[in-house]
Amino acid sequence: MLRKQVMNMPMTEKELNCILLDQLSLLEDIEEVVKTKSSKETLELIAKKRKQIERKLYQQPPVSDNN
Repeated sequence: MLRKQVMNMPMTEKELNCILLDQLSLLEDIEEVVKTKSSKETLELIAKKRKQIERKLYQQPPVSDNN
């Protein structure tokens, strides 16, 4: 029940941006480890996920107008 309530809570543009920036930070951390292991497939997946996150982060117009 709590999960359902949390998912229905409105999110501000700032909150969404913080979440997306945190996701980018996680990808950077994972990327550092993967580079030492030379995993091309994983690096390609990280690049794909980074593009998806950045597309959301920098979309125009913004998700909401209440910045």
